[in-house]
Amino acid sequence: MIEEKMLVLLRQGKISKWFSGIGQEAISVGVTTALEDDEYILPMHRNLGVFTTRGIPLYRLFCQWQGKASGFTKGRDRSFHFGSNEYNIVGMISHLGPQLGVADGIALANLLQGKKKVTAVFSGEGGTSEGDFHEALNVAAVWNLPVLFCIENNGYGLSTPVNEQFKCKDIAEKGVGYGMESHVIEGNNVLEVYNTVRRLAIEIRERPRPVLLEFKTFRMRGHEEASGTKYVPDELMAEWEEKDPLTNYFHFLSDEAILTEENDETFRVEIKAEIDRNLQISFTENNIDSNVSNELNDVFQTFDYKEIKKSVNLIKLRFVDAVSLGLRQSMERNDNLVIMGQDIAEYGGVFKVTEGFVDQFGKERVRNTPICESAIVSTAMGLSINKMKAVVEMQFADFVSSGFNPIVNYLAKTHYRWGQNADVVIRMPCGGGVGAGPFHSQTNEAWFTKTPGLKVVYPAFPADAKGLLATAIEDPNPVLFFEHKALYRSISEEVPQEYFNIPFGKASVLKNGTDVVIITYGAGVHWALDVIEDNPELSVELIDLRTLSPLDTETIFKSVRKIGKVLVLQEDTMFGGISSDISAMIVENCFEYLDAPVKRVAGLDTPIPFAKNLEEEFMAKSRLEKELLDLLDY
Repeated sequence: MIEEKMLVLLRQGKISKWFSGIGQEAISVGVTTALEDDEYILPMHRNLGVFTTRGIPLYRLFCQWQGKASGFTKGRDRSFHFGSNEYNIVGMISHLGPQLGVADGIALANLLQGKKKVTAVFSGEGGTSEGDFHEALNVAAVWNLPVLFCIENNGYGLSTPVNEQFKCKDIAEKGVGYGMESHVIEGNNVLEVYNTVRRLAIEIRERPRPVLLEFKTFRMRGHEEASGTKYVPDELMAEWEEKDPLTNYFHFLSDEAILTEENDETFRVEIKAEIDRNLQISFTENNIDSNVSNELNDVFQTFDYKEIKKSVNLIKLRFVDAVSLGLRQSMERNDNLVIMGQDIAEYGGVFKVTEGFVDQFGKERVRNTPICESAIVSTAMGLSINKMKAVVEMQFADFVSSGFNPIVNYLAKTHYRWGQNADVVIRMPCGGGVGAGPFHSQTNEAWFTKTPGLKVVYPAFPADAKGLLATAIEDPNPVLFFEHKALYRSISEEVPQEYFNIPFGKASVLKNGTDVVIITYGAGVHWALDVIEDNPELSVELIDLRTLSPLDTETIFKSVRKIGKVLVLQEDTMFGGISSDISAMIVENCFEYLDAPVKRVAGLDTPIPFAKNLEEEFMAKSRLEKELLDLLDY
């Protein structure tokens, strides 16, 4: 009845979009009823029954669909693109696949916290073609995670029929390759759905494992209303109309003398009144206020940074050892922190950052992962939803492209969308100068400084790496933490031995000068120091940014206004890099103080080559001194 009303409101222009679940209601209601109220469900577009069965007030759903404040996303997202920890529901994103990995993370957190709970996650048959589906199933199987993968096979992905989407007879067959128990269920029979899911849930709580459930059903409306159903053969529509779950359940209840037509009419009158009453509440609520300050402030969860000062006990550490010690101390301080990555357990990671961690913290918290970056990032998101912290090691920063979608579309946007933070740090061993070629040498920070909702950290010294990593793990927001591989074992310094932190958004002025200011970060800091040492007659002010998002514009502008000549140095390729944004901000805010155009020095706009002489030519280091002297002569 809610759906029927929404279709009317859609035609009246009072809601903007509707994805109908008519014909599939038995799955949502049956699964949700079979689970306990505090067990997480991750539904999709057509799972209205999940929300109603969990008892969400209808006016809040109606406000959500109208983009009003009493909804769940403050007007920032639509439909079922929202979650609510109050109701243990985590809504979808349009990219579909990542939520399967998020379910893995929620289930993993339940296991680590000793909770005997099941997590149910929905997808359509079309979503099973995505790589995230296969990655999530593989992780769940390898780790024995208590997840019910609920696949609603409704015959069509928009207009594409199943015979054009996969070759196997049943989607349930896909679970076999992962060593996973699978079942095919008549999705239009609410009792079969309920009884099967309830039985499995009871078993899984005692013997955790994933199960793949394929619900055979049909979509009686278009993918969304605008697309219609002209592509569906009439006879197929008629066949499934006879299998309508509501009609058949009504007949069953009538035959069992449980429900009469009089009872049914009474229920309908009561439900209609409830719908109308709640719609009136939503209609009378004012449209949401537009406030730039509120929008900007909600991109990140508030982080109450509390300074922990550096101790006087110093120990000389290489960059890699400082990262390792900082990570170890954070593990000691946070019992709810889990580290995940390829080869990080007994092997200690390819750079040995986590060497010895398994002996101290155990394999539950130091987890080797399959090679599936996307699912692991999504799993980290699920851990955060279930009140844990996660550090994910990308074996090389280059490989983050395989996990790009959940980082930029899930981690980055979730707090802004529905107030859920992503307490996740992605460690990014990056950079060239080590002869590793195009796939192991990128410094790809600009992919993420472009994305609102992500913090980006890029230290140049061991002590900064240790302190900033501590802050990254303390911060409840997603952080990309770049660690330059060429610095790992080439740079050493005295580092405070005890735990300490360093605030984000505070650049370090390493040298004061009067002739020119160099703004840089990471390996660029050391290239600049070398040039300064080779040219002692120059008076150079050197700024190490340390964090790129948030960016310390105050320190940048202060130096620019004092000196008037600026060189921005980055290892990344020139076009679209962060040096372009810094240059633009300087011109916009300090133009009248400039004595020369802002100079950018960066890598060539090519992939990073392997051969030593080619790599040296690629690197901005090879051009830095000449560009600096040319700027001074301007």
